[in-house]
Amino acid sequence: MALREEKKRATRIALADTAMMLFAERGFDRVTVAEVARAANVSVNTAFNYFPTKEDLFFDRQEEAVDRLARAVREREVGESPAAAIHRMFLDEVRREDPTLGLSTDAVHFWRMIDASPALQARLRRIVEESEDALTDALRASMEATAEDPMPRLAAAVLTGIDRALHAEIRRGILAGEQPAVVRTRIVAAAARGFGAVTTGFTDQR
Repeated sequence: MALREEKKRATRIALADTAMMLFAERGFDRVTVAEVARAANVSVNTAFNYFPTKEDLFFDRQEEAVDRLARAVREREVGESPAAAIHRMFLDEVRREDPTLGLSTDAVHFWRMIDASPALQARLRRIVEESEDALTDALRASMEATAEDPMPRLAAAVLTGIDRALHAEIRRGILAGEQPAVVRTRIVAAAARGFGAVTTGFTDQR
């Protein structure tokens, strides 16, 4: 079973890496799933089994992205507020230079591909919306709130908005040609101000 799962994981990675290479060379809208499958030496059906749409090939870590804010809340320390937990997670991503942040000159091509494709822009918006929904559910469970209580949704909107703004600032700086170290310093300070402003307001003792 372990060998089978490892083989499936390797196939998934190979498909995603091959797709990104082709997208970078020719643009997202000019590459088909069939071409990705052929380049990765798998059948088209196999490609669709792993990635139901071409957008899934581009955003191959979208499930992780959708769950990251909610996971930070679920796994936070006793007595830690949701805002503080998400702030801590964000700083850890910066420290690890997590590739999803785009804190690298290599991310320029990634962002430009998104800017050139309405389909990718739409998918990115959906990922953000699903992330906010997942965070709302996590906050509602944490607060033991009823479905009619608007507070989990309001808190999720604020926290998601701060996170989205930080990512947008990273993107703006990198696309403007700023050095990643400069962007990193500015974004760490901005995260402290943003999350710090709401930490006390959304404190939730377990």
